[in-house]
Amino acid sequence: MRADPGLVLSRRAGHRFLGYLRAQRDRMVRPGNGKGTNRPELIALYGFDVKFAGHMVRLGVQGVELLETGRITLPIPEPWRSWIVDLRQGRHTKDEALAAAADLEARIEQLIPACDLPDEPDMRRVDQWLVTAYQAAWTS
Repeated sequence: MRADPGLVLSRRAGHRFLGYLRAQRDRMVRPGNGKGTNRPELIALYGFDVKFAGHMVRLGVQGVELLETGRITLPIPEPWRSWIVDLRQGRHTKDEALAAAADLEARIEQLIPACDLPDEPDMRRVDQWLVTAYQAAWTS
Protein backbone atom coordinates (compact mmCIF):
# COMPACT_ATOMS: atom_id res chain seq x y z
CA MET A 1 0.00 0.00 0.00
CA ARG A 2 2.80 2.44 0.81
CA ALA A 3 4.41 1.70 -2.55
CA ASP A 4 1.20 2.56 -4.40
CA PRO A 5 -0.94 4.96 -2.35
CA GLY A 6 -2.87 5.81 -5.51
CA LEU A 7 -4.48 2.42 -5.08
CA VAL A 8 -6.83 3.77 -2.41
CA LEU A 9 -6.60 7.55 -2.62
CA SER A 10 -9.50 9.47 -4.06
CA ARG A 11 -11.50 12.65 -3.59
CA ARG A 12 -13.68 10.59 -1.29
CA ALA A 13 -10.90 10.96 1.30
CA GLY A 14 -11.42 14.73 1.27
CA HIS A 15 -15.08 14.24 2.14
CA ARG A 16 -14.10 11.87 4.96
CA PHE A 17 -11.64 14.38 6.41
CA LEU A 18 -14.35 17.05 6.31
CA GLY A 19 -16.76 14.74 8.09
CA TYR A 20 -14.31 13.85 10.83
CA LEU A 21 -13.24 17.48 11.26
CA ARG A 22 -16.86 18.59 11.60
CA ALA A 23 -17.63 15.79 14.07
CA GLN A 24 -14.72 16.84 16.30
CA ARG A 25 -15.83 20.48 16.10
CA ASP A 26 -19.40 19.53 17.03
CA ARG A 27 -18.21 17.52 20.02
CA MET A 28 -15.99 20.42 21.08
CA VAL A 29 -18.62 23.16 20.84
CA ARG A 30 -21.58 21.07 22.05
CA PRO A 31 -20.26 18.71 24.71
CA GLY A 32 -23.79 17.93 25.90
CA ASN A 33 -25.12 16.81 22.49
CA GLY A 34 -25.61 13.21 23.57
CA LYS A 35 -22.11 12.05 22.74
CA GLY A 36 -20.65 14.11 25.55
CA THR A 37 -17.08 14.16 26.67
CA ASN A 38 -15.29 12.13 29.24
CA ARG A 39 -12.90 15.01 29.79
CA PRO A 40 -14.80 17.57 31.90
CA GLU A 41 -11.49 18.43 33.55
CA LEU A 42 -10.25 19.91 30.24
CA ILE A 43 -13.37 22.03 29.92
CA ALA A 44 -12.97 23.19 33.53
CA LEU A 45 -9.30 24.02 32.96
CA TYR A 46 -9.39 25.57 29.48
CA GLY A 47 -13.04 26.37 28.82
CA PHE A 48 -13.28 23.78 26.03
CA ASP A 49 -12.13 20.28 25.25
CA VAL A 50 -8.64 20.87 23.86
CA LYS A 51 -8.33 17.24 22.78
CA PHE A 52 -11.30 17.54 20.41
CA ALA A 53 -9.89 20.89 19.25
CA GLY A 54 -6.49 19.35 18.51
CA HIS A 55 -8.04 16.52 16.53
CA MET A 56 -10.22 18.98 14.62
CA VAL A 57 -7.25 21.07 13.47
CA ARG A 58 -5.05 18.02 12.81
CA LEU A 59 -7.72 16.55 10.53
CA GLY A 60 -7.88 19.81 8.61
CA VAL A 61 -4.11 19.98 8.19
CA GLN A 62 -3.86 16.35 7.08
CA GLY A 63 -6.86 16.63 4.75
CA VAL A 64 -5.34 19.64 2.99
CA GLU A 65 -1.96 17.92 2.67
CA LEU A 66 -3.51 14.72 1.31
CA LEU A 67 -5.52 16.54 -1.34
CA GLU A 68 -2.58 18.77 -2.32
CA THR A 69 0.15 16.12 -2.39
CA GLY A 70 -1.43 12.67 -2.27
CA ARG A 71 0.50 11.97 0.95
CA ILE A 72 0.28 12.60 4.69
CA THR A 73 3.51 13.45 6.49
CA LEU A 74 3.97 11.95 9.95
CA PRO A 75 4.68 13.48 12.31
CA ILE A 76 2.82 16.59 11.16
CA PRO A 77 5.37 19.11 9.90
CA GLU A 78 6.07 22.45 11.50
CA PRO A 79 4.65 24.96 12.09
CA TRP A 80 1.39 23.00 12.48
CA ARG A 81 2.87 20.40 14.82
CA SER A 82 3.83 23.00 17.41
CA TRP A 83 0.57 24.90 16.92
CA ILE A 84 -1.50 21.78 17.61
CA VAL A 85 0.65 20.82 20.62
CA ASP A 86 0.18 24.34 21.98
CA LEU A 87 -3.56 24.07 21.38
CA ARG A 88 -3.70 20.79 23.28
CA GLN A 89 -1.89 22.50 26.15
CA GLY A 90 -4.36 25.38 26.27
CA ARG A 91 -2.09 27.99 24.67
CA HIS A 92 -4.66 28.83 21.98
CA THR A 93 -8.23 29.89 22.55
CA LYS A 94 -11.34 28.11 21.43
CA ASP A 95 -11.93 30.93 18.92
CA GLU A 96 -8.42 30.52 17.50
CA ALA A 97 -9.00 26.78 17.11
CA LEU A 98 -12.34 27.34 15.41
CA ALA A 99 -10.85 29.95 13.07
CA ALA A 100 -7.97 27.66 12.08
CA ALA A 101 -10.38 24.79 11.48
CA ALA A 102 -12.72 27.00 9.43
CA ASP A 103 -9.82 28.06 7.18
CA LEU A 104 -8.69 24.46 6.73
CA GLU A 105 -12.26 23.28 6.13
CA ALA A 106 -12.72 25.91 3.41
CA ARG A 107 -9.41 24.86 1.82
CA ILE A 108 -10.49 21.20 1.75
CA GLU A 109 -13.80 22.17 0.17
CA GLN A 110 -11.88 24.04 -2.55
CA LEU A 111 -9.43 21.20 -3.11
CA ILE A 112 -11.91 18.33 -3.42
CA PRO A 113 -13.15 19.24 -6.91
CA ALA A 114 -9.79 20.66 -8.04
CA CYS A 115 -7.27 18.03 -6.88
CA ASP A 116 -5.64 15.45 -9.15
CA LEU A 117 -7.13 12.48 -7.31
CA PRO A 118 -9.82 10.34 -8.94
CA ASP A 119 -13.39 10.62 -7.70
CA GLU A 120 -13.36 7.07 -6.28
CA PRO A 121 -10.67 4.50 -5.48
CA ASP A 122 -10.10 1.72 -8.00
CA MET A 123 -11.83 -1.03 -6.03
CA ARG A 124 -10.95 -3.71 -8.57
CA ARG A 125 -7.25 -3.01 -8.01
CA VAL A 126 -7.78 -2.84 -4.24
CA ASP A 127 -9.49 -6.24 -4.28
CA GLN A 128 -6.68 -7.71 -6.38
CA TRP A 129 -4.10 -6.32 -3.95
CA LEU A 130 -5.97 -7.83 -0.98
CA VAL A 131 -6.19 -11.26 -2.60
CA THR A 132 -2.46 -11.19 -3.39
CA ALA A 133 -1.60 -10.03 0.15
CA TYR A 134 -3.71 -12.76 1.75
CA GLN A 135 -2.28 -15.45 -0.54
CA ALA A 136 1.26 -14.35 0.26
CA ALA A 137 0.53 -14.39 4.01
CA TRP A 138 -1.12 -17.82 3.87
CA THR A 139 1.70 -19.43 1.91
CA SER A 140 4.53 -18.15 4.11
